[in-house]
Amino acid sequence: MTANRRVQGHVLLIEDAPEETTRLRVPLERQRYVVDYSPCGPQAVEALLASRYDVVILCACGIGPKGLFVLSSVRALQLDAQFIVMTDDHSAHTAVEAMKLGAFDYLVKPVNVDEMLLRVERALESNRLEREVRGLRREVRGRNPAGIIGASAGIRRVIELVEQVAPTAASVLITGETGTGKELAARAVHELSPRSECRFVPVSCASLPETLLESELFGHVRGSFTGAVANRRGLFEEAAGGTAFLDEIEALSCSLQPKLLRVIEERVVQRIGANRETPVDFRLIAASNAKLESRVEEGRFRDDLFHRLNVFPICLPPLRERPEDIPLLAIHFRDLFAKRAGLPALDITEKAMGQLMAHDWPGNIRELRNCIERGLILCAKKDSLDIDLPYERDESRSFLHVPLSQEWSLSRLADEYTRAVVEHTEGHRNRAARILGIDRRTLYRKIRELDI
Repeated sequence: MTANRRVQGHVLLIEDAPEETTRLRVPLERQRYVVDYSPCGPQAVEALLASRYDVVILCACGIGPKGLFVLSSVRALQLDAQFIVMTDDHSAHTAVEAMKLGAFDYLVKPVNVDEMLLRVERALESNRLEREVRGLRREVRGRNPAGIIGASAGIRRVIELVEQVAPTAASVLITGETGTGKELAARAVHELSPRSECRFVPVSCASLPETLLESELFGHVRGSFTGAVANRRGLFEEAAGGTAFLDEIEALSCSLQPKLLRVIEERVVQRIGANRETPVDFRLIAASNAKLESRVEEGRFRDDLFHRLNVFPICLPPLRERPEDIPLLAIHFRDLFAKRAGLPALDITEKAMGQLMAHDWPGNIRELRNCIERGLILCAKKDSLDIDLPYERDESRSFLHVPLSQEWSLSRLADEYTRAVVEHTEGHRNRAARILGIDRRTLYRKIRELDI
C-alpha cells in the first residue's frame, strides 16, 4: 500500500438499517478508513469483543436502552476507542445519557455525511493526544507509579503487575495484610489507566452497616426509606468513567453479593426504591485482608462473584518480608511529615535505623508511618530522630515480655489490647467488637474512656 493510501483508522458502524449502513460506510471507506459494521444488540457486543477500534459509531435511535446497553457493556473493553452515538431529534435524553457513559460525541439523524467525517477526524485526534499524555505520564513517573516506594523483589513485582494491568479494563483483586498499602496500589492502577482523568471512588465494605452500605453502593431515590430526603447516586454512578474501589470486600454480606454480581455482569445499577435500571461505566478494583478462597469454601462468599473479582490478582507482601524497603520508606515519611508540619527533617541515626530494621512491623507500612510521624513530633528540638518502638524483634521472647517487665495490671493489659485492636481494624467498630468478644455498646464506652 502506498503512503498516500495509508489507512486512517479502524471504524465500527453499529446500525440496524442496511441502507443507512451503506450510506455512511461508503464515504468513510473513501477517506481511507477500514469499516466494519454490525446490527445493534448482541452481535454488536461480539464485534466489539473480537477487534480493537479507533472509533465506534453507534445508532441509539428508537432503541435507546439497547444502544446504551452496548455502550455501557463494552466501553470498558474498548478504552482506546471513541464512541459517537447517533440519535434523533426526539431522543435528546439518550444522547445526554450516552455522554455520561463516556461517549465522545453524538450525531443527529438524518446524519450529515460531512459532519460525520469531521466528528470521526476529531475523535481520532483526541485518541492521539490521549496516547501522548499517557506516554508522558509514564515517562515522568518512571518506576515509581503513584507513590509506590520500594526496591525489594516483592515490591518490584507489584509495580510490574500494576503497570501491566493498568491500561486494560480487567477487574483487579488486591490482597495483603492490614497496612500494606492496598488502596495505594489501587490508586496506582487508576492513575496509570486511561480512566485517570475521571474519579477514583473508594468505599469500605466493613465500615458501614448493611443497610447504609447498600445505599452507598447502589444509591437510592427520595422517600425509599426513612431519612432518604433526596435522590442519591451510589458508588458506581459516582465512578462514571473512572474507578470504583471496594475495600475489605470480604465483609460484604451474602444478601448484597448477588446485587454486586449483577452490576458487574450487566453494567446496570438499580437505586433503592427505583423502578428502572441505570447503565453504568466503571472499572472495578477490590481489596481484601482475608483469603477469599477460604470464605468461598466455607460458603460465606459466592464462587461466581469471587471469579469476577479475581480476574487479575495482586498480592502485597508484608513489611517484615521486605526489610530492605524500610530505609526508603522511613526517609520518605520523614521528609513528607517534616514538610507538612514545618518541622526539621531530622537525621535518622544508624542506631535508629537499626531499630527500624529489627522491628517486626505487625501494622506494616501504616505502623512505620505512624512511628516516624510520632518521632518527628517528639524530637522536634533535637538533632536526630529517636525511634519509639515497643520492643525489638526477638523470636525467643514472649509477646507478654513488655507487660511483664513493666508489671502491667490486668486492667492496663486489657486497655492496651483494646487500643491495639481498634487500630488494627482501622476504627471499624463491628469488627473490633467481634475480635474483643464484647458488644458494640461496651466497645463505645471503652473508646470514650480511653480517648481513642
